Amino acid sequence: MAYNEKLAGRVREIISRKEKNIEEKKMFGGLCFMVNDKMCVGVREDSLMLRIDPGIYDDVLEEDGCRVMEFTGRVMKGFVYVDEAGLKSKTKMEHWLQRALDYNKIAKPSKKKRSKT
Repeated sequence: MAYNEKLAGRVREIISRKEKNIEEKKMFGGLCFMVNDKMCVGVREDSLMLRIDPGIYDDVLEEDGCRVMEFTGRVMKGFVYVDEAGLKSKTKMEHWLQRALDYNKIAKPSKKKRSKT
C-alpha cells in the first residue's frame, strides 16, 4: 500500500522541530516515524497512525476522524488512525502529533529480536 507523501511531509516537518532522534522506516504498508528508537507516528494511505497512551485510548476514539487500528484482524489498543479530514488544520495536526510525542517519552521500546548467529 502506498502512503500520502504530502501527509508524511507534514509529519516530518512538525516532529523534526520537536525531536532530534527520528528515523523513518517503511512498515505496516506505510511509513513509520520512530522517535528515540520507539514507534511513534505512521502514515498509511491518507491516514495518520499514532501510538498513544492506552490510558486515554477510549476517550481519544470519541474525537472526530479517529478510529481503532486493526492489524491482521486484531485491534491494537494504544494505536489509533486519524483520517485526513481530522488533520486539515496545522493546529489539529500538531494536537495529534503531540499526543504521540508525549506518550513516546514514557513508552517502553519494543523488544529487539535476537539475531540467529
